Amino acid sequence: FCSDTIVAFVKMQADILHEITPACPVTTNLRALRHRFDHFDLASVIDFVSIESTSAIKPKSAELACEIDMLRSLKKTDVRSPDGDTGFWVMEQKAGNVTWQEVNSLIRPGILRLFTYQLISRGATAVLFFRWRQPRIGSEKFHGAVLPHHLRQDARIYKEVAQIGDELKLLAPVLKGSRVEPEVCILYSHDNDWALQQPNQPNQHFSLREHIQLIYNALHDKNIPVDFARPSDDLARYRLVFAPSLHLLSAGEADRLKLYVQNGGTLIGTCNTGLVDEHHIAPDTGYPHNLTDLFGMEVLEFDALPPGEENHLTFKGSFPTSHLHSARLWCDLVEPKDCQVLATYSKDFYAGRAAMTLHPFGLGKAIYVGTVSQQNFYNDLVGWLRQLCNLHPLLKVPENIEVSLRQSDDTKIFFLLNHQNTPVRIQLLGSNPAMMAANAAHVARLNPHGIDLNFGCPVPKVTRKGGGAALPWKTELFRGIVASVVREAARYDV
Repeated sequence: FCSDTIVAFVKMQADILHEITPACPVTTNLRALRHRFDHFDLASVIDFVSIESTSAIKPKSAELACEIDMLRSLKKTDVRSPDGDTGFWVMEQKAGNVTWQEVNSLIRPGILRLFTYQLISRGATAVLFFRWRQPRIGSEKFHGAVLPHHLRQDARIYKEVAQIGDELKLLAPVLKGSRVEPEVCILYSHDNDWALQQPNQPNQHFSLREHIQLIYNALHDKNIPVDFARPSDDLARYRLVFAPSLHLLSAGEADRLKLYVQNGGTLIGTCNTGLVDEHHIAPDTGYPHNLTDLFGMEVLEFDALPPGEENHLTFKGSFPTSHLHSARLWCDLVEPKDCQVLATYSKDFYAGRAAMTLHPFGLGKAIYVGTVSQQNFYNDLVGWLRQLCNLHPLLKVPENIEVSLRQSDDTKIFFLLNHQNTPVRIQLLGSNPAMMAANAAHVARLNPHGIDLNFGCPVPKVTRKGGGAALPWKTELFRGIVASVVREAARYDV
C-alpha cells in the first residue's frame, strides 16, 4: 500500500508536468534500495532514471558498481531523456566530502574522477555535481563542492572536475548512442525483499542484500557485466540468470523461470527459495514452490545456523575448488529426484545429503545451491559457470582493474579503472602499425605512466594472427610498429 501510494503520488505530479510541458522529460532522484517503495514501479511512471551517487561516502568499487547496475536496470525500455539517449542521469554526484557522517573525511585526489568514470562506464549519459559552491551558512556549509568558499580556480576539486570535463569533450561523440548490454542477470523483487524483512524468519541473520553482493562481487571480479531484473520480466536476452533467495515466488514468476530454462538459459537458484507464494502462504506441494520439477529435486527441511557455526561442502565431479568451502547461515536438506549432485554436506546428521545440484531442463540447465557460503565459493562458482555458459570476461587485466563496456552497433568502448594506489602499464597487442599507433594515441591521452607493447605472448590464437611472439621475426613490420607507437606516444610525453 505504501509503495503503491508513493508511485501514484509521483505519477500524479508527472502527469501534471507532462500536460503543462509535454516536451520536457520528467524524473526524480533515486538511490539503490534505500527507500521502501518499489523502484521498478516508480521508474515506470517517470521518463528516465536519475540517481544519487554515494561514491563520496562509500568508495568500494564492487558495492558501488552493484548499486549503479541496479539503478540502470530499473528502466530498460521507453526511456525519454533530455539528451535523447537511453542511459540514466547522475543528478547528484557529490563533489567532495559530506557533512552528516560521524567522521567526514576528504575525498582523496583522483577518487572523484575514478568513480565518475565508473558511472559513465556503466551507462550514465549525464553527471551533475553537487554542489557548485560551498554555502557560507546553514547545516551544509562545510559540505564538499566544486568551488570552495574562497572561489579560487586552483582549488583541488575544481581542477579535478575541470579535467573530467575536458576529457569528456573528447569522449562524448564516441559515447553518444552507446549502451551497456550484459549477458548475465541477477533477479530481485521488492515484494520478496519485504517478505524477508517480516518477523519470525528462520534466520534473522540472513540478509538478501549481502547474499546478492556475494554473487555480484564474483562477477565483478571477473569483469562480467550484470543486469538486474524482476522474476516476472522477459529473461530471454541473458545467457545466465541468478535467482538468489526468491523466498516469495508467485506461480507466474515460477513459470517465467521455467520458460527461460526451457528455451536454453542457465538458471542458478539458491536456498530460501519458494517458501511462500505471493499471498505469503507456504506450499503443500514441496519446496521450492512450483520449481521442484525445474530443479529435479525437493527441499525437505532447512537448517538455520547461527553466525560462527558452519558446515562444510564436499564436491563431486569437475566443479573447481580453490578453497575449503563452508556452508553457513542456511542449509537446505535436498532430496534429489532426477538431478546430478554436485556437492554434499560433510557433517551433522545430514552429512552426505545433497547441497548443490544440476538438472537439465528442456534446452537449458537449472542449478541449485542450497546454502550460503563465503566469497571464495562464489568466485569458484562464477569461474565454473563461465566455462559452462561460454561467458568471457571483457578483457584480461591485472587484479583490481575494473573493466566496463559500452557499445553501439559498430563501436565498442572499453573503460579500464585502476582501483589500486600504484600505476599499471597498459598493454597493446596487435600487428597493424597504423592501428597500433591509433590505439597508442588514444591511450596516451589518458596520461598513463607507460605503454607496454606485447611481443612475447606465445598463445597460439595470438601468434596465428601474426601478433605476440610471432612479430620479432618479421623485422620490417616489427620496426614499423615500434616506430609508429613511439611517434604517437611522444606527442603526449608518454
